[in-house]
Amino acid sequence: MKVNDTRTFGRAGFDVTLLGYGSAPIGNIFRPISEAEAQAQIAEAWEMGVRSFDTAPMYGHGLSEHRVGHALLTRDRDDYVLSTKVGRTLTPARRGSFDTGIWVDTPPFRADFDYSYDAVLRQVEDSLQRMCQDRFDILYVHDVDRYTHRDAQPARFAEALEGAFPALIRLREEGVVRAIGVGVNEADVCVDALERVDLDCILLAGRYTLLEQDPVTDLLPLAVERDVAIVLGGVFNSGILATGAVPGAKFNYRAAPEEVLSRVRDIERLCERHRVPLAAASIQFAAAHPAVRELLLGARNCEQLRQNAAWLEHPIPTEFWDDLTAAGLIREDAPTPA
Repeated sequence: MKVNDTRTFGRAGFDVTLLGYGSAPIGNIFRPISEAEAQAQIAEAWEMGVRSFDTAPMYGHGLSEHRVGHALLTRDRDDYVLSTKVGRTLTPARRGSFDTGIWVDTPPFRADFDYSYDAVLRQVEDSLQRMCQDRFDILYVHDVDRYTHRDAQPARFAEALEGAFPALIRLREEGVVRAIGVGVNEADVCVDALERVDLDCILLAGRYTLLEQDPVTDLLPLAVERDVAIVLGGVFNSGILATGAVPGAKFNYRAAPEEVLSRVRDIERLCERHRVPLAAASIQFAAAHPAVRELLLGARNCEQLRQNAAWLEHPIPTEFWDDLTAAGLIREDAPTPA
């Protein structure tokens, strides 16, 4: 696998690079990243051959969109693929008057959920202006899952079915966007959306990894059948599949439970036997399913960005995958790299 390998984005028909730049970190998640570092990262990704860039209004309350747009401003618009998301309206508000959650040093914009038709059209217009763009390639309805909305999820999903998705269908028909989809943390929500909406793509975070392969049962075969592009984020399950089973390792944004730590230790033993970095196995396994068109990997600095690329391209023997399957550490029906 190579960073600049391209795959056709399902029925939408355009090409994306296998490695996509995930820009959540440059929205200042948990701690700040300087403007110089953010711009250096995107320039480095470009030099590596990355031509797919993903962002969202949520990431730093508009900061990530602003930074990505600024970095791409002088690039030929036909040379890259750009995606962002809808579902949150950003409204100017005095700093300190609203909760920024995991984002630090954000612009003075409050973020409020709104999946209604008119709000989504306004959100897309706002994103176009923040990013100095005239169009997007991909738009996702963001976070209509239980992880985000808890008991309110059914109502929020219904709101998106009535408002957000029809708005994106209209924008697709008007040529403002080439592909529309949903971006969530739960595979069953993706299946539900595919059964109800004429979607081109799915962005699934953290649910198809070396530790979790349930989507091979329903979502991924359905995507292959309908030629719907799957984009994967969270291939490290928020940390543990990059760091290994070290003290304090994170799984799904929390301290990893013992059963997860134990399973990762088992995987690590096979990694050591075959001299395969755990993170390399995690990235390449996620890319192996035929439904998967792109992997979104973020970084906090250029060194991490280069490390992600090296892991993607690290040679892995077929025997390693055979041993993982034989040990019951990955499902027998989960494809592995050739």
